[in-house]
Amino acid sequence: MTLHWSPRSPFVRKVMVAAHELGLEDRITRVRTVVRMGMPNQDLLPDNPLSKIPTLVLPDGSAIFDSLTICEYLDHMAGGGLFPPAGPERWAALTRHALGTGFLDLLILWRNERDKPAAQQTEEWLKSFATKTEATLARLEKDAPALAALPFDIGHISIGCALSYLDFRFPDLGWREGRPALTAWHDTFRARPSAQATEAVDD
Repeated sequence: MTLHWSPRSPFVRKVMVAAHELGLEDRITRVRTVVRMGMPNQDLLPDNPLSKIPTLVLPDGSAIFDSLTICEYLDHMAGGGLFPPAGPERWAALTRHALGTGFLDLLILWRNERDKPAAQQTEEWLKSFATKTEATLARLEKDAPALAALPFDIGHISIGCALSYLDFRFPDLGWREGRPALTAWHDTFRARPSAQATEAVDD
């Protein structure tokens, strides 16, 4: 299998954390693929017309995307482990995943807005991103004890990658302050071999 990949993308990282957790990382060939909002990657378009990563190309030449779809595909290959079976536990895990992934979407939009020249930034958007971030972190602080007690699943991967993205791109926020339970949980995520093997880097 071939993965269109970047060491900076938190969505790609979700896939690679899952691959390591499932013991499939050696079956994935990573191809460095640069994507930009304003410049579609012509080499990627045949595999993903949205020009987005991660995109996984299977041995038969077909491609699957996005990160959740790829993670579930890998989970199926490995015989399960990261996605609970149908029922309340599955819906809860997928909801945790949605919270972490939605948080990542928000943070990337916020970063794009902060990177604009000051005169081009929209103050209402900046305030909205900040408000949603505080609300999300408050929810995660409340949920951290339950996260710690649950078996590690796709929701943990998503939330862990989102918090690590805060460290990577928003070190000024100091998100750990006043959130001891969430800090402790994230420390356990960061200590996992799968997380250590996939830490984001600027290249």
